[in-house]
Amino acid sequence: MERLEAKKINGRTYYYYSKWAWVEGKCRRVWQKYLGNLENIAKAVEGGGPAPLHAEVFQWGLPTALWQECSSAEVIEETDKLCPKRDQGLSTGEYIAIAAINRAISPNSKRSMWEWFSKTTLVRYFVQASKTALTSQRFWDHMDKIDGNTVLSIWKNILKKVGQRETIDLSSVSYDGTNFYTFIDTFNSRCQIAKRGKNKQGRSNLRQVSYALFCCADGHIPLYFDIYEGNRNDARQFPLMLEKFHDFLNELTGSSCETPQTTLIFDKGNNSAKNFAFLDSLKLNFVGSVKLDEHKDLAQTPNDDPKFKSCRAVELDTTKAFREKREVYGKERVLVVSYNQNLFNAQWLTLQNDITKATERLSGLQEKLEDRFNGLITKGRTPSVGSIEKQCQTILRRQHMKRVIGVAVEKASNNVPRLEYTIDNDAVNYLANTYLGKNIIISNRSDWDNDKIISSYRSQFIIEDVFKEMKDRNTGSWWPMHHWTDSKIKVHGFYCTIALLLRALMYRRLKKAGLNISMKRLLTELDSIREVVNIFPRKRKQKTEKKQSVLTKSSEIQQQIMSILSLEKVKNDILG
Repeated sequence: MERLEAKKINGRTYYYYSKWAWVEGKCRRVWQKYLGNLENIAKAVEGGGPAPLHAEVFQWGLPTALWQECSSAEVIEETDKLCPKRDQGLSTGEYIAIAAINRAISPNSKRSMWEWFSKTTLVRYFVQASKTALTSQRFWDHMDKIDGNTVLSIWKNILKKVGQRETIDLSSVSYDGTNFYTFIDTFNSRCQIAKRGKNKQGRSNLRQVSYALFCCADGHIPLYFDIYEGNRNDARQFPLMLEKFHDFLNELTGSSCETPQTTLIFDKGNNSAKNFAFLDSLKLNFVGSVKLDEHKDLAQTPNDDPKFKSCRAVELDTTKAFREKREVYGKERVLVVSYNQNLFNAQWLTLQNDITKATERLSGLQEKLEDRFNGLITKGRTPSVGSIEKQCQTILRRQHMKRVIGVAVEKASNNVPRLEYTIDNDAVNYLANTYLGKNIIISNRSDWDNDKIISSYRSQFIIEDVFKEMKDRNTGSWWPMHHWTDSKIKVHGFYCTIALLLRALMYRRLKKAGLNISMKRLLTELDSIREVVNIFPRKRKQKTEKKQSVLTKSSEIQQQIMSILSLEKVKNDILG
């Protein structure tokens, strides 16, 4: 039986909502809820009531989704197995998990980690985390507990569990390498990995570290990674990575992963006779490419040659191809010559742009020489024919420029060089009908048709997108990297790769559910879902403020994402 009871306290009437029941033969109050005075009840009925003192806003969508994936992948458990410590404070695995989730959301330096962490719902799951626990020094102390060999052992164990649970399709695996510049001092002798080399971001003046990655087409999931010296050539590193990945793949396929025949996809920067011989010895299927000038007769086949047959696949609607078998790198292999209209259009525009820039620079150089010849420029040393020819070589360094632009440098009567240049339109037309729009793809999958080989080769974009994602200054996972010892750089690469894994697992679930959005859109939509905690003033005799938690209003696509990822707001666990 429920009642509305009035009680007089200090001459004022307050109302309570209570429930009564028979207990041991007597009618007793089971519970009661304080309602307040009549004024408060009237305000509540009208939708009023006391206004909150303030509100606290926490990141909810991304932290919750990534924590869920981190828990499923057992990142903390697998790390703690090989890097145990006393049961005191955060474990080594928890530090790695926090760092990885941070890298997947908004990479921060370790110094500002608590500032970010305290504004996310992760404080709900890492109850021992505190401002003192999440300092730079505490992170470094726990990173020192993991050496390079242990990093790879932990990663293998994590991937095995993921492979068993997710049933990953390993039929198509892409490989590529990249590098990341650092600001490590030139004279820092404690770091042997960071070396100067050809930097892919154009920062060759800085020391860099190299990063190699194998990534499967099924969900863009990273499979195997390694960090090595920044001055190592791609082709030299390729066989070392192949051997490590081959051993790892044998371990991984002992689980329930789907492994029809794994086909490795790589770019032409790894080509060499030794590398192809090594591929043959490992009996690995592969799809790669070769430079057009290595098979000039194929490259010079006119684009309108009847040998080209249109591809049947929908995604290859602007592509035509033909194949030949030839002995390449010591063994007979399949060569598929493809022509893609979209690629032609892009390369044609690039060629025209390069011609325009080169002729503008040649025209400027020509004008200066004419001014000197006519006596308008008298100061400075008169350039020699050799120096002008060298400048012309620099101006024409872009691909095809020496073929389509002819230059002639002659010494005039007053020893001033004269420059003449012409654009060879026949050469431009020849390029347009032969080299432009073409790729020569090499493979040992003779059982595949042209469409399948071309589609597999194009899947190399997956790993290129992963690298773009890592290097993105807004959503990337690699920078900032404030480490300067080999062991810490390797651990840094470890939790950055875990961040890629957590993102990929989320993305894979959406793809399997039929929701086709980009990774960037997924991160943006999840990041905009926040948890708002309203803090109300304390009532009489209350020890703490009343709190009310609610999620921000979600859009239709956010609701779809939350449903697919099974994201639910935690009940009876209010932050703030």
